[in-house]
Amino acid sequence: MTDTQHTPPGEPARPQPEGGGITRRRLGAFAFGALAVASVGTATGFSISSGTKSGDLSANLTMIAPAGAGGGWDGFVRETQQAMRLAGVTNNAQVVNIPGAGGTIGLGRFSTMDGQADTILATGTAMTGGIVLNKSPVGFDDVALLARVAEDYDVLIAPADSPLKDLDGLISEWKKDPERFTWTGGSAGSVDHLTIAQLAKANDIDPAAFTYIPKAGGGEAIATLLSHTSDFACTGYNEVSDQVEAGRVKALAIAAPQRLEGIDIPTMTELGSKVDLTNWRGYLGAPGITDEQAGQLIDILRRTRDSAQWQDALARNEWTDVWLTGPALADFIRDDQKQVSELIGELGL
Repeated sequence: MTDTQHTPPGEPARPQPEGGGITRRRLGAFAFGALAVASVGTATGFSISSGTKSGDLSANLTMIAPAGAGGGWDGFVRETQQAMRLAGVTNNAQVVNIPGAGGTIGLGRFSTMDGQADTILATGTAMTGGIVLNKSPVGFDDVALLARVAEDYDVLIAPADSPLKDLDGLISEWKKDPERFTWTGGSAGSVDHLTIAQLAKANDIDPAAFTYIPKAGGGEAIATLLSHTSDFACTGYNEVSDQVEAGRVKALAIAAPQRLEGIDIPTMTELGSKVDLTNWRGYLGAPGITDEQAGQLIDILRRTRDSAQWQDALARNEWTDVWLTGPALADFIRDDQKQVSELIGELGL
């Protein structure tokens, strides 16, 4: 990944979008989008409004979470919606859920909404993996790149009664027998799965050798740990922080670039395992929107990001501000796609 991923807010000056960051790869997008509409139209229970060709986009904004209610993307979008409303950035922001296939069902539907500037789609690491795993005919080139907004980090946890007390002990035993331990986390190919793969790779362990039990989220992963169905779990820290603080599980290391303020957990990198895969989250604009519309959407997101309400959301969710737009965002996504594709290949998925 490039160094832009962890640039502190305001350093360097925030780049402005050129051409709204819009690139296009339309072949196959409409057929895929039509299939997505057929699959999820009934489930959404909401008719997405037609695009606004001009005017104030903050008057009525639709935000798509490409996952079901209660998941990470859903929480991210609803926190954005709440901050927008409380800060007075938008008059009316509504959330639509279009779940499935690592976000690619939502992406496929979104890719057919040509020129609909009043609708944005949440994106992130999970979608990067979903595009690769599902061999999606639609990708980031088919939509407008708006902004990377925040990221959170996976934590490696073990049952409180695990005989292994730290990451060094785990790596030592893992190297002796790469197939010894059973791991759990999110879906196959998720950032959780990929973080374990990167940890293995950093220690010369075959990423395809370990047994992985995919789960829906941190809650299910902890249940698997406590039942001793798995030995270790990798999941978002914000999903399991209360369990760590209560002592039900113990945190061995966190996949953050540096220690998080107020959290006394060493990073994998400082312990000698270079792991830099993070769960970034951001927003995309519809294909065919103008530069002016893309700029207006980025400004809406920027004003939300600068609000006290969003800063509170960052703190509550243990998210880190990683604002990025324009050509730097396109470069970051290109690097993210390369890294994720390589890890998925090494997992044999």
